[in-house]
Amino acid sequence: MFIYMTTGTRDFMEKIKEKHASKQIILMHGSGSSLLLHETEGKSVFQTPRRYEVISATGELQEEGFFVCNNIPVSDEGRPVFEHRFSTRARAIESQPGFVAFRLLRPLDSDTYIVMTEWNSPSDFDQWKNSPAFKEAHDPQAARAFVDNTTHIFTSASYITTYTAKREDEA
Repeated sequence: MFIYMTTGTRDFMEKIKEKHASKQIILMHGSGSSLLLHETEGKSVFQTPRRYEVISATGELQEEGFFVCNNIPVSDEGRPVFEHRFSTRARAIESQPGFVAFRLLRPLDSDTYIVMTEWNSPSDFDQWKNSPAFKEAHDPQAARAFVDNTTHIFTSASYITTYTAKREDEA
């Protein structure tokens, strides 16, 4: 399975989505730009997408919801270590109220992995961030031990991007 993404203005992204209405494409809006996401076994309909291989998935992505993308730059030699860490994750997120889907995306053209989660709403994500399960999954001591032993695997700091898959004026 692959995910292809492209970004642009709201109007332009809406036109592309309409042109490919028969495809499973999700239109999302974030601060400053809109994003089209195409999850497929085949090729993308986008001309120059960012390309990712889905290496872990839970749930089905929906056409409306709140998407959180943790963008994590990883060196080539760090990829196996990073992927192994996610293969052994606790999976506590799947039982959280409001959780919809999870994707771990391996970049095909860059160094930045994406840990994508979809939630019913931003408040569901906030509840997850404040839950005991989140604290356990992101245990500072375990994270520090991982980073201390693997600092060479990250090429720069990670960052979060968020999107809503339903226009504010449609809500």
